[in-house]
Amino acid sequence: MLYFSLGDFVTHPDQPDWGYGQVQSIVGKNVTVNFEHAGKQMINCQIIDLVKVNSDRRD
Repeated sequence: MLYFSLGDFVTHPDQPDWGYGQVQSIVGKNVTVNFEHAGKQMINCQIIDLVKVNSDRRD
C-alpha cells in the first residue's frame, strides 16, 4: 500500500536534482509525478520508494 495520495509532494531518492514533485496520478504501484526540474515521470513504486515531503519543508 502506498503512503501518499494525489497532490502530495515527494522526492525521488536517486534523483535529488529533479527537485520536488507533485503526485498527479496513482494506478496500482505506478505513480505519475510532475517534478519541478524533470517534468512528468512515471515511477514504479515496486522499484523506487518515493519520499513524501511535508508541505512545510517545501518552502
